Amino acid sequence: MSSDMTHDSRSDTETGTSRPNFLVVMTDDQGPWALTRTMPELVTPTVDELVETGTIFDNFYCASPVCSPARASLLTGRMPSAHGVHDWLIPGEEQPDPHEEEYLGGLLTLPEVLHEAGYVCAMSGKWHVGTSRRPAPGFDFWYAHRKGGGPYFDAPIWDDHGNKRDEPRYFTDAVADEACRFLDDYASGNVAGRTTSNSPFYMQVNFTAPHHPWVGSHPQELCDLYSGCDFASVPREPPHPWSKPRTEFYEAFDDPVPQLRGYAASLSGVDRALRLLLDKLDEHDLASDTVIVYMADNGFSCGHHGIWGKGNGTYPLNFWENSVRVPFIIRLPGQTEAHEVSDHVSATGFMSTICELAGVDPADDPLRAGSSFANLARSGVDDAKRESVMVFDEYGGGRMVRSGDYKLIERYDGPGELYHLGNDPEERENLYGTATHAHVQSELHDRLREWFAHHETAADSAWAHDVQGWGQLVPLRRGYDDKHMYVHGLHLR
Repeated sequence: MSSDMTHDSRSDTETGTSRPNFLVVMTDDQGPWALTRTMPELVTPTVDELVETGTIFDNFYCASPVCSPARASLLTGRMPSAHGVHDWLIPGEEQPDPHEEEYLGGLLTLPEVLHEAGYVCAMSGKWHVGTSRRPAPGFDFWYAHRKGGGPYFDAPIWDDHGNKRDEPRYFTDAVADEACRFLDDYASGNVAGRTTSNSPFYMQVNFTAPHHPWVGSHPQELCDLYSGCDFASVPREPPHPWSKPRTEFYEAFDDPVPQLRGYAASLSGVDRALRLLLDKLDEHDLASDTVIVYMADNGFSCGHHGIWGKGNGTYPLNFWENSVRVPFIIRLPGQTEAHEVSDHVSATGFMSTICELAGVDPADDPLRAGSSFANLARSGVDDAKRESVMVFDEYGGGRMVRSGDYKLIERYDGPGELYHLGNDPEERENLYGTATHAHVQSELHDRLREWFAHHETAADSAWAHDVQGWGQLVPLRRGYDDKHMYVHGLHLR
């Protein structure tokens, strides 16, 4: 990989300001409720510290309620129907015709933009946006899970030579250890043969936690934190009629405590790893120049709304708040005062936000969907009138728009939903098709169709595709039909 740089300095020569480093910590399947402010049973003192000294976004929406398309949107700023990743990606080694796909090849990504602007870029952990055998474009440092999830001990990874091996360390610890190794290399002035003394860094630390498996999967000392806990803050509901028959979640409906204990233990493991990372920044005198981001790829429910899972925890695929909202906390260099942002914000603006904070101008992309929320990150207040801002979501043949208190979900082949979240935050009363809300439904329908018409391509749109949440085999651009492109429930389990 080339280490040529177009901007070989930590300082912006035009403004004289220093360019910050970025530490982006991402969890996998963390619901917006899984923070101590709403789940007091959690033991996560380091995340709590970030909340107390940073800016927390209460209404941060992922682009799709499943990992691979959500991550692809963070990297490109595009919606799934403009980048072509529509479901979680099945690893090549698990396919009938094993092969590794790039998926985002040819699309401009955040690490590529930052790398070209002089940043040293690193990734440790879960990639799951195509092949992870070798570093994705823009990355100088790479430690990668081979798949998208799996066991926490003996996790499948790639070694530095692109060979398969199993990781003997608890994977959450391994991800943090390797991220710390990058910081040590960076501080020493050399990462993979590249001199780093005049370059800021961007590092993604992508944990698989709290993705299942939960029971018997985590170190005893983490599980012991929740000994005797009954998790009273988590609702117990019978399975929703749409609840998908995922065998790994059957027991959770009958006795959720063992599953919740594992879920919580995995988050405490992430918290412990985050502490290690922050201490490493302090050790190398990097903390004062580093933006810290803590976020999840997509949401999750542990019995909420009668489901265990995310968008693919039901069929029809769902867009309930716990699936599409995620925790998002950001702390800027020197920030000590907490801010809370209630504005609705889309994860498609993540790329633009990081670029603005870095002082980098990415090439124009008419399909980039999100706008920067850097002003909100800086002060909790934006100059724009964000009450008029809408957020959008999609998953296969389903699409969602949130505008003010209203949320509309439409499906190519399936039921529609309309909720007033101000009056009905639990999304229990479907107003779709009612005479009293016909005008609102019609207006949001028009806005949804018009907006997607400007943020999708014919080649990558999944509006008419039969995505059922069981996985994607190949990129849409290869031109296969749904039988070959997606795995359907009857064929997979």
